[in-house]
Amino acid sequence: MNELLLAAAGLILFTVAVGLARVLRGSEVERLMAVQLLGTGGIAALLLIAYATSVPGVEDVALGLALLAALATIAFVNLLDADQGDAEA
Repeated sequence: MNELLLAAAGLILFTVAVGLARVLRGSEVERLMAVQLLGTGGIAALLLIAYATSVPGVEDVALGLALLAALATIAFVNLLDADQGDAEA
């Protein structure tokens, strides 16, 4: 069962890597969605790894990543608003 969970975590990390490519080359909206994917995928992979390996503290790292992902999304939206405000002026 642990091998299945680790394989699922690997698949999720692969989708996160694909999302990272969208962050580097996408439009603003694609970048915002890719940042959300990076946060959600990272959290899911960490939780699967924590359950499969029973390593203490990994759940706490996932919780910290969840907080950082939310803050990163807010910062990115504020950056997009600032750029659109400069374009209209």
